[in-house]
Amino acid sequence: MKTTPITTADLSRSVIAVPPLCRNADLSLSREENGKLIQHMYAGGIRTLLYGGNANLYNIAVSEYAELLTMLRELAPADMWMVPSVGPMYGTAMDQAAILKDHEFPTAMLLPTLFPSKPAGVATAIRHFVERSGLKAVLYIKDEGYITPELAAELVNDGLISWIKYAVVKEDPAQDAYLSKLITLVNTDMIVSGIGEQPAIIHLRDFGITGFTAGCVCIKPQLSTDMLHAIQAKDYAKAEEIRQIFLPLEDQRNAHSPILVLHHAVTLAGIANTGPVLPLLSELPAHLLPEIEKAAKELLAR
Repeated sequence: MKTTPITTADLSRSVIAVPPLCRNADLSLSREENGKLIQHMYAGGIRTLLYGGNANLYNIAVSEYAELLTMLRELAPADMWMVPSVGPMYGTAMDQAAILKDHEFPTAMLLPTLFPSKPAGVATAIRHFVERSGLKAVLYIKDEGYITPELAAELVNDGLISWIKYAVVKEDPAQDAYLSKLITLVNTDMIVSGIGEQPAIIHLRDFGITGFTAGCVCIKPQLSTDMLHAIQAKDYAKAEEIRQIFLPLEDQRNAHSPILVLHHAVTLAGIANTGPVLPLLSELPAHLLPEIEKAAKELLAR
């Protein structure tokens, strides 16, 4: 596992994949199936994995956290950067911060929540997490009400943030007052587009931010890697052509649940058996699975 300090090169050299977490029938962690998924993404050029919402770490037990960290560290190739998440609740994040001190991860992401939280309280929680864990944090901005651009900039300026995952959904991503403000306060080298392939071209081209995270990359990592390289080469026509290929599976995710559709898609495509979904989430209805399987297999075949 890569343990060196985070640099701009790390954020731009690879699509940041946000995979599901594979579990056995008894809900225990599946080392074998997670290993298959990691190797599939690695073979497609992925060098950074972010375990967060798609891995359903919102619902993980603190008692399981050390086992998770050990598994990720041991399964990671030597040049792969693994980023676990903590929280979203303050007490959980503080307990996980103490566990992280015994491992070698260079950063961790605080999962966002709007209830119960306030922007100033989020900033304080991040300060406490960094103090307790000794790690810089990934700031995940998923909603404009979560934290203000000014507070985010204060955390960056105080040296507490490794990078920012920006994932506020806009009907037109080119019209984004929040992101426009954020990039005047924070170096764009530290900001990553956090909503998959769909807004990535606009975010990187028009706002100048660095790299993007994605979930569907787990199905066809090489294609997503090719899209990143096309954007970096300013070949936006090629990038747009690739972006369109991801749309059918993204449409399924938007219609039925980004987390659950990806969880099922990895299994239905035959990449790895993700197993049962950890509650509080639940399985998707069976009648939805054929269309998800179709979209996933067609994407994999590309």
